[in-house]
Amino acid sequence: MKHSTLSSFALFAAAVIGVGAISQIAPSAPANAQVAARDGIAFDAYLEQIKAKARARGVSEWTIQRMTSGLTPNPTVIRLDQGQPGTPTRRGYPDLAPYIAKHVNPTRIGTGRQVYRANNGILRAVEREYGVPGEIIIAIFGHETSYGRIRGNFDLSRSLATLAWEGRRRELFEGEWLALMQVADKGYSRDELVGSYAGAFGNPQFLPSVYLRLATDGDGDGRANIFSNRADTFASIANYFRDAGWRTGQPWGVRAYVPSGFNVDAYRTKLQAPVCPRVHERHSQWKTVAEWRALGVQPQRPLPDDTLTSLFQPDGPGKPAWLLTGNYRVILEYNCSNYYAMSVGLLADEIVN
Repeated sequence: MKHSTLSSFALFAAAVIGVGAISQIAPSAPANAQVAARDGIAFDAYLEQIKAKARARGVSEWTIQRMTSGLTPNPTVIRLDQGQPGTPTRRGYPDLAPYIAKHVNPTRIGTGRQVYRANNGILRAVEREYGVPGEIIIAIFGHETSYGRIRGNFDLSRSLATLAWEGRRRELFEGEWLALMQVADKGYSRDELVGSYAGAFGNPQFLPSVYLRLATDGDGDGRANIFSNRADTFASIANYFRDAGWRTGQPWGVRAYVPSGFNVDAYRTKLQAPVCPRVHERHSQWKTVAEWRALGVQPQRPLPDDTLTSLFQPDGPGKPAWLLTGNYRVILEYNCSNYYAMSVGLLADEIVN
């Protein structure tokens, strides 16, 4: 893979936004609810500080004023952020099968197939340019925003300014607020810049910093519109995957036959992942397909013998198992969760089956 660590977007999406879901809780709490910054700074005083930083980045005064007019802290956003679950304990993981049944369901599969067919020409062009299969792009689109139907309704400027001011993760959120100002300076109105309470927006649910780095003009009109333009949306997702190291022509993984009595734990990885360790510790050592075959593990779809793969049997002995390639790790870059990555891969397979 191109990156030695997961992107900030992937970590943020997994830890803050959730697994393939967008919070639709409206910011209904009163603006004068009791909230405070951890260092005691007043909201208006802090806002002046980040306005100055936005000016230093070259953001126009018009954009700064329209994006900060009437801003007050949003207590709902703080409550949602502070309510995020912590690191799981070692008491075990929920089974994968119920999650897959819920997220790779007939409705999502059927809609995915319709969207895939309706946009086949665009997807083929994107695949030729970026090397990322159309079904993977559509699976991400489906998981992130239910194929564009649910994108969040929080005022991003208010949300990010609130989270930066509150201070629990000031450096992260302040950087995203400044990036949002730069996005707005490209001609987007404040009404357009709405999304999840934690700052992700558009069809792919990009953070502002990710938008600036990877959002792509897919149809040549001079603008990367990930809100309503399918060509831009699909090209932007593909560009993210290419940047993360997607290998063209390689599947994300294949079902595997594991012989009775096979001790998967004997091949657990001994590597300590620097990020998302609870995700990566569940995977086996990397071996070639030929090496797995010699141990009795058989891929159920063709894979070249020299392909490096990791064995994953999430629900334990006698349950479904997969040989995962490096492209599975790329899906994890988008959202660092085995449940998310597996459901994206399996949905993509169903879309083209």
